[in-house]
Amino acid sequence: MVECTYGGTTKEGIFIIERDGMAVVKLDSGYNIGVNPVSCKFFGHPAESPPKKIKIPQKNDLPALSIVSTGGTIASRIDYRTGSVTSQFDASDILMAIPELAKVAHYRTIPLATILSENMTPAIWQELARAVYKEIKNGIAGVIITHGTDTMAHSAAAISFMIDTPVPIVFVGSQRSADRPSSDNAINAVCAASAATSDLGEVAVVMHATTNDDTCAIHRGTRVRKMHSSRRDAFRSIGIDPLGSVAYPSREVTLKSYTARRGSRTLALHVKLEEHCGLVQFYPGMSPDLLKIYEGYKGLVLSGTGLGHVSTTLLPSIKKLIRSGTMVVMTTQCMQGRVCDRVYDTGRDLLTAGVIEGGDMLPEVALVKMMWVLGNERDPERAAALMQKDLKGECNRRSTHGL
Repeated sequence: MVECTYGGTTKEGIFIIERDGMAVVKLDSGYNIGVNPVSCKFFGHPAESPPKKIKIPQKNDLPALSIVSTGGTIASRIDYRTGSVTSQFDASDILMAIPELAKVAHYRTIPLATILSENMTPAIWQELARAVYKEIKNGIAGVIITHGTDTMAHSAAAISFMIDTPVPIVFVGSQRSADRPSSDNAINAVCAASAATSDLGEVAVVMHATTNDDTCAIHRGTRVRKMHSSRRDAFRSIGIDPLGSVAYPSREVTLKSYTARRGSRTLALHVKLEEHCGLVQFYPGMSPDLLKIYEGYKGLVLSGTGLGHVSTTLLPSIKKLIRSGTMVVMTTQCMQGRVCDRVYDTGRDLLTAGVIEGGDMLPEVALVKMMWVLGNERDPERAAALMQKDLKGECNRRSTHGL
């Protein structure tokens, strides 16, 4: 027990450890605070030795899964120096923090990276794809990838294109860190493990389906977007319904008829990416000079208005890019519907200039797909055809009318 001064007031609590140059103290409320160690005065007996790290026993008769950790909130702890959340845990820490996972499968853990998702890069996507491919090739029943939520949809799309998978590859994260009573990390992780042992046979994102703790949705990796900055049910399937769901606490998995099934694809790895691609969202009054930044790039995705439009003032710059060898693909800023540049004269001018219609692909998915296509196909005509071809469920033949 210690007595410490914090914010001009005296607090009593249990001294846990000194970390990040701060004394970590547990208050009666159950919350931990970080205070200057100099302000702490002991009036109880300290433990004789630090607690031993608990090893969670695993049952070898359960399905074998791999947890590949890239960081994010689901794999984080509090930095008591700043009071913020920082990505510090590895995959084995996740298993120790969520012992219920041991009821679903037994696990091999691979700490690939310890980053917040805004620091994700195409190079790490390639490293991740190789690690996941290796696990599947070695006979693992499914792979769970822990990831920060902000760019998780980008990474799910990237892995969708880079790996033909016969087993589930499930991305999972959490909107709220483990130190918060409303954290969604445990339920998301258990539901992800359940999906990874199911008959699913494609790349998916598994996150809370509602604000309650009763269901997680299974979203296709190329049709999902984070739609809220902090809600636990932030993720939504765009243009299609979710692939299925996982009930909690029963862990029962339900899959839709159009979901790829386990064993329906032959394992293959295609990790080449062309990083010199960009994504620009059009806005009224946008200067053509902004497109000069992309001169010399291999590809550019335009997120246009409505059916796929930009201002006529941008046409000369777009034509210049295309003439110089830059692939330009048009997508729409709308959440539903698709590009159709044959309705208005601006759209027809874009098509005449050589702009490729992106159908109903999400702009960020089109960017990732463009990186993959241009990394694997150098012929411009074949690359353009691939951009309009449905490869991993990213292009719907028909668009829904729902909002």
